[in-house]
Amino acid sequence: MIDREQVQKVAHLARLELTPAEEAKFTTQLNGILDYFEQLSELDTTHVAPTTRAIDMSNITRPDNLETYADRSQILASAPDPEETAQGEFFKVPKIIGGE
Repeated sequence: MIDREQVQKVAHLARLELTPAEEAKFTTQLNGILDYFEQLSELDTTHVAPTTRAIDMSNITRPDNLETYADRSQILASAPDPEETAQGEFFKVPKIIGGE
């Protein structure tokens, strides 16, 4: 059981300023969550395989395929500072490592 003093301590550690009404509300809500976990702990899970997700999924990201774009000038036109050099056309970006 979580009491108001524990909610105040956690709020202090999290640098939260809670009103007395919020403290009461969170105390009730957190106790409701813990009661739910108590219900779950009563279930027999000895024959249930551990999982990391509630539903079975594989990698849901798209493959990262390299594709060329025919109109380089259109891409470079959208860049804030395109640079043309003897080696080709590039995006010029701010230096982020070392120096000013």
